[in-house]
Amino acid sequence: MKQRQVAVRRNGSNRGVGNSSVASGVRYVECQKNHAANIGGYAVDGCREFMASGEKGTTGALTCAACGCHRNFHRREVETQEVVCDSSCV
Repeated sequence: MKQRQVAVRRNGSNRGVGNSSVASGVRYVECQKNHAANIGGYAVDGCREFMASGEKGTTGALTCAACGCHRNFHRREVETQEVVCDSSCV
């Protein structure tokens, strides 16, 4: 099951009568750890997406259940989306 974190940040700028918010989410995709670096080669394990092996807030949440690597070895994707809201949304 995928878990996504979404953070909403208020911009202070106004567009006409509405407000603008920026919603962003972070997800970790393919593993980029080079398993053959110690012999001068290049080999990745093929893990395509980070899946936490433990519950949020534990040390297992930083270890991938598929490949066993730390979350920092997985490429980080930041998804941002600007949401424009008129005065009735506030």
